[in-house]
Amino acid sequence: MKYIKTSSERPAFAEEELRRGVAGIIEDVRKNGEEALLRYNRTFDQSTRERLRVTRDEIEQAWREVAPNDADDIRQAADNIRAFAKAQRETLKELPFFSPFPGVTLGHRIIPVRSCCCYVPGGGYPLYSTALMLAIPAAVAGVQRIVACSPVLRGTNSIHPKTLVAMDVAGVHEIYAVGGAQAIAAFSWGAGRIEPVDLIVGPGNRYVTEAKRQCYGQVGIDFVAGPSEVLIIVDRTADAELVAADLLAQCEHDRTAKGIVVTTDRALGEQVAAEVERLLENIETAEVARQAWKDYGEIILVDSLDEAVAVADEYAPEHLEIQADNDEAVAQKLHNYGSLFIGKFTAEVFGDYASGTNHTLPTLRAARYTGGVWVGTFLKTCTHQIFTREAMLNLSPLVSRLARGEGLVAHARAAEIRQKKWSAGI
Repeated sequence: MKYIKTSSERPAFAEEELRRGVAGIIEDVRKNGEEALLRYNRTFDQSTRERLRVTRDEIEQAWREVAPNDADDIRQAADNIRAFAKAQRETLKELPFFSPFPGVTLGHRIIPVRSCCCYVPGGGYPLYSTALMLAIPAAVAGVQRIVACSPVLRGTNSIHPKTLVAMDVAGVHEIYAVGGAQAIAAFSWGAGRIEPVDLIVGPGNRYVTEAKRQCYGQVGIDFVAGPSEVLIIVDRTADAELVAADLLAQCEHDRTAKGIVVTTDRALGEQVAAEVERLLENIETAEVARQAWKDYGEIILVDSLDEAVAVADEYAPEHLEIQADNDEAVAQKLHNYGSLFIGKFTAEVFGDYASGTNHTLPTLRAARYTGGVWVGTFLKTCTHQIFTREAMLNLSPLVSRLARGEGLVAHARAAEIRQKKWSAGI
C-alpha cells in the first residue's frame, strides 16, 4: 500500500475543553429548564421567540413560503424513504412461540419506543432531508410521540420553511425551535414545557455529538457521529471525473470531512487528483471543500481489489462506493461500512436525498459495530417465556446447580423453593 496523497490527522473530537463546556450547558438546562434554552437561543442564534414549540400556524406559513415544486420534491423523496422503511419493517418478525423442550414457551415481541426526538441540524444549510430520514422510519416503526427540533435561522425566530415542511410531511407530532447541546439536554431530562423522550437520533456539530455522548444512559441515542466520510474503491475502469465529483460532495459538508480513494491504478489516482482541482473551480462551496480535501483527502494505491477491500474494512467508512470491474463481486467481500453504493451509476448523493436508504450513518470507524439509522433503530426486541409445572420441575435442578456454581444462593433458592412446593403437590 502506497499513498499518492496523504492527509493530516483529524483533530481530537472531544477534547477536555469541549467536554467541560458541554457538561456546563447540560447542567444549566437541568437546573434552569426553559429559561436556559431561551437564553441560549438569544445568545447563539439571536432569536427572541418566547415559546419554543412551533405552532400549527407557523407550519402552515412555511407551506406557503415553499415553492410547490420544492414541496413536491420533498414528498417524492419521502415516499421513497417510507417505502423502504416499510419493507425493512416487514423483515422484523415477532416470534410468538418457540419451545426448546416440552412445557416451555419462549418468544419475543417487536415493540416501538414510546417517544423519540429527531435532531435536525440547521448550520449553514437547511438540512431538511435529515428530517425525512429520521422521522419517517420512526413513524413506520409506530413511535407514538415523534418530536423534532432544529435551530432557527440565525437572526430570526423561525426554523427554515423547507425544514418545517419536511418535518410535517414526515409525520412529526411536536416541533421545537431549539438546537445545540442544550436541545439534547432538554430532551434527555425535560425542560419546562418540553417533556423528555426515550431516544434521540440525528447528526449535529461536535457540541451536539458530545452532548449525546454525555446524556447517553439517561436517554437512548443512535450513535456518536463525527465529520462526514466517503471511501471510493476504484480500478482503471473508473471514471475519474465521477470519482472526483463524489469526493467533493462529501468535502463540502465541512472543513473536517474526509474523502478517500483506494485504487489499483496509479494513473487513475493521479487523474482523480487533477479532476478534484478542476471541479473545485466551479462550485460555490469550494472554500470549504478545498480545505477538507487539502487537509483530509487521501489517495491510496494498492496491488489488488482484495487489498482495497482490506483497506476499506479497516477504515469502516460512513459511505463506501465501488467503481470497479466486477463491482458486485467486490461488494460481497466487504464487511464494514455505513452504506454501500455499487457501480458508477450509483452516486452516494442519491442515498443522501431520495433513493430510500437512510443517510444518517456511523462515522469514525463506528461502522465496525453498527449500521445507520433505520426503522429498527426505533424498535425493541423484547423476550417473554411461560413454563408449565412439569417444565419448571424439569429445569429447576439445572438452574439450581448453575446458580450455586456462581455462588448466587438466592438465585438457586428461587428455583429450589418452586421445585419443593410443586413436587410435593402443593
